[in-house]
This record gives sequence, structure tokens and C-alpha cells, in this order.
Amino acid sequence: MGHLSSMFNGLARSFSLKKGRNSVRCERREAVEAMAKEAKKNDLILCSSGTVNVDGSNNFASIFSKRGQKGTNQDCCIVWEEFGCQEDMIFCGIFDGHGPWGHFVAKRVRESMPRSLLCNWQETLAAQSSSLDDHVKDTDHVKTAADNKQQRFNIWKHSYLKTCASIDQELEHCRKFDSFYSGTTALSVVRQGETVFIANVGDSRAVLATTSDDDGSLVAVQLTVDFKPNLPQEEERIIQCQGRVFCLHDEPGTHRVWLPDVESPGLAMSRAFGDYCIKDYGLISVPEVTQRNISSKDQFIVLATDGVWDVISNQEAVDIVSSTPDKAKSAKRLVECAVHAWKRKRRGIAIDDISAICLFLHSPISSEQDSPIDTVK
Repeated sequence: MGHLSSMFNGLARSFSLKKGRNSVRCERREAVEAMAKEAKKNDLILCSSGTVNVDGSNNFASIFSKRGQKGTNQDCCIVWEEFGCQEDMIFCGIFDGHGPWGHFVAKRVRESMPRSLLCNWQETLAAQSSSLDDHVKDTDHVKTAADNKQQRFNIWKHSYLKTCASIDQELEHCRKFDSFYSGTTALSVVRQGETVFIANVGDSRAVLATTSDDDGSLVAVQLTVDFKPNLPQEEERIIQCQGRVFCLHDEPGTHRVWLPDVESPGLAMSRAFGDYCIKDYGLISVPEVTQRNISSKDQFIVLATDGVWDVISNQEAVDIVSSTPDKAKSAKRLVECAVHAWKRKRRGIAIDDISAICLFLHSPISSEQDSPIDTVK
């Protein structure tokens, strides 16, 4: 993998040269594609149920997805260890499609997001580096730790915003499937060293399990906002764009987004990729990007689609995962518990697709398997 790291570093240096933008972008895309191929070859990318456990890494990821009772499973996931050939980085993403072509939209975003993000991150990193070099030459400014932290966050936030905008634009012109009445949510986490960067488009959720100072128990900390149409800021934007937000009579409490004069499409989230039928009426694909420093108290992060959170509380999810003896089966157990909760709490309602990723932050597990990846059939 060393030659790819060299390629990556060489590519970063090339950004500072006065080359044509198209040429640089082409080189960058080629480098990222090469990294993705190498990562797949070395079993560092998992897109199905299973585990990712690389020797020497602090990360251990458990992934599980189960089809509901509505047809094709429109959920999908990805975990990419040593993201971008960086040993201290991992990318986790979970996507929840909806509409006739939702499973295709979700898979396309799963394929595009980590690659596009990597390209934009490296481009932004190089641009910031070049700008900082010029600034240092002109001043005696000494950067503090807080400055470095803020700059690193700004780089990831800018990269995510650019990535999501470009993905949504590409989907609109995709000829392989129709995203006019179909779309997907997207929740992803990048761990870089002891910091996690979270980006959320839609109503999937990330929850952190951290140790309480009071009694040493594990408590749940929600890291993301569920972007539902009735959130004040979301509803205000939708109404300003002439869209409508209301519940159907047979679905009290489930707010949906509707076109001005037609009871369609009835989306249960206020942010998503695709769904171009309502993009002019308040639906957006802009991610909320946040960060959190990881401490020794923080144990794991759960990323899950709304099929989990509709019937399982944050604390219940943390308790389920932490009480699973075999961490490799933690995501599967969480999903199975959600299925049982659906049958108990929502009788007569078709069970949703349910998916989860459990990312353990201080993995004590050493891999004894031949491959870093272990898939679940």
C-alpha cells in the first residue's frame, strides 16, 4: 500500500503547482479510484453485513442490515478502514433509500460519497495549506491547538458540503434510474485520530455511548438531529418555499412534506438526496456537519436508520450493544431487537428496513482471522 500513500502525498503536493484545474481533478479522481481498488483488494471496505477489524487499529466495526416487509431492502451501508490510505482514519456510512428507485439511489450515494469526499478533502486540505504558507510568510502568527482544531473541522465541513452538492447534482442527471420521486438519506462518520466528524442528511441517527462520571454506567449521547419536517427551522424553510407540512389522518404524529397543490410525495424527512419533485419546495440535501473529540470514556458509536429509532430509544440501543457478549454480533442483535420491538409496538404496520453500524472506538479485539473483513450471511 506504500505506493498508493506516495501517490496520495504526491497528489497533494501537485495542488500547489499552477496546473489546469481539470488536469488536477482528473489526477485526484484517478488516485482515489486506485485507493478504493487497493482497499477492496486488501479487505478494508465492507458493504454488507459483517465486521471490519484491522490489526493494529483502534476501530472495530459491526454491520448488519435486514430487509423489512415492504419489498426490496433499500438500506445500505459501507465501512472503509484506513480511509484514503490514512492509518488513523475510518469512514462509516449508512443510507436509507425511499421511493420506487430508492435502493438504486442509496447504493449510488454509498458508492459516490466516500470517493468524492476524499477528493474534496484532499483538495481543500491542499488549498488551506497553501493559503497558510502564504499567511505565515506575511505574519508572525503562531497557531494554537484551538486554531488547528477549528481549521481541521472547517476543512471537513467544506469538503462535506461540496461533496453533497455535487452528488445531488449528479443524481439529477443520472440516466440509469429516475430520482424524481426517489431518494435517500445519508449519515456518515469519519474518525481521524481522536476526533470524529459527523455529517447527516435525513433522519438516520448517530448515538455515542460514553461512561458517566456519576456511577460509571454507559449513557447515550445523541450526536445528530433527526431532520423531520416538523422541526421549526425545517418547517419554516419548507413553508417559505411554498411546500406544505402536515400529518395524514391515519398517521397522527408522522409529519410529511407535500407539494403545494397535490398530496404527493409525502416525505417523512426534510433533507435527502434525490426527490427532485420537491427540491424546489423546501427539501434540501445540505448536511449538518459536527465534530466530537473522543476521550477514554467514549466507548462506541451507533449509526442506524430510522427503522431502529422508531421503536428503540437511544439508551436502549446503548444497553443492547454494550450487553452483547460478542461485539461482532452487536449490530445484528440491535437490529433483531428492533424487529421484535416493531412487532410488539406497531402491530399491523409493515416492518421497515432496519440497519445499524456499531463502531467501537477502543477495540481490545485482535484479529485472528485471515482477513480484516468477516461477512455475515
